Amino acid sequence: MKLLILDAGHCLSLALAREASRRTDTELVIEQGTTMSSAMLQAITPDAVIIPPLAQPLSMTPADVTAHADAVDACLDACATHQVALVWCVSDQLYEDGLEVPIDEHVVPTPRDESLRRLVQTGDRIRAQFQRHLIVRLGPLFALEGSHAWLNEIINSLVAGEAVRAAEDVIFCPTSVDAVAMALIGMLQQQACGANTWGAYHLAGTEPVSAFTFTSMVRTQLLTHLEGRGEEVALGEVQPLKHHHDAKLRRVLNCRRVLDVFGVHQKPWRLEAGRMLDAWCSTREPSRGSDTGASV
Repeated sequence: MKLLILDAGHCLSLALAREASRRTDTELVIEQGTTMSSAMLQAITPDAVIIPPLAQPLSMTPADVTAHADAVDACLDACATHQVALVWCVSDQLYEDGLEVPIDEHVVPTPRDESLRRLVQTGDRIRAQFQRHLIVRLGPLFALEGSHAWLNEIINSLVAGEAVRAAEDVIFCPTSVDAVAMALIGMLQQQACGANTWGAYHLAGTEPVSAFTFTSMVRTQLLTHLEGRGEEVALGEVQPLKHHHDAKLRRVLNCRRVLDVFGVHQKPWRLEAGRMLDAWCSTREPSRGSDTGASV
């Protein structure tokens, strides 16, 4: 199976490259940019095209969000012309106002933000015009490298002694980028074998938490790892933010369908984050002095 991945520097693209390198049944072609032409698709002849998500579209400029939607629209046209499967990953932030109960796949986002509505319009067009698609809605991605990686930003700030501010009143499911890469390739392999189960799927980690809780856990585990190595590093503090003063906003994706259809189990974010912190510490050079943030 040959896959074309857009946006080479995205944390999901890097994770897909790592996962494919461990397999003998998957070939990747990774494009540096985020746009793709019909001629490019015809020349590469992939079985599917994967478009990584905008991790935090609510924090991006409207122009950047619109440009992403335009690029996905162009990719849809090319995929439909050549009958190449399209996989578009999107952020849970499209559910701008959240929901009190876990959100099922059939619930189409209806955001108030104009930029997010533009992304929803693209999703509507994909569902209406091209059957061979997967729209994969993800929780906040975390990884150690690449754009939109989140975890690396938290670690770097803490080690530098900087305060990290994180919302305590928005509840979501942090999602390991490595787990997403493994799931996507597995899902596409099943499609290549005739599963023919296209449509929208939710893919996120287990245990809903706030960004503040997630970040605090990362700080605690990071401190434990560093102390275990004999390092004394004055980590920055985690400071809570409040965006919703009346009640907590919940963006919890119900991922039951991806389990029922593809057999994909969600990975606990605590285990995945702990594994990544182990990997980060294993490649970290020993501190050259105590009570100072060593180089990352």
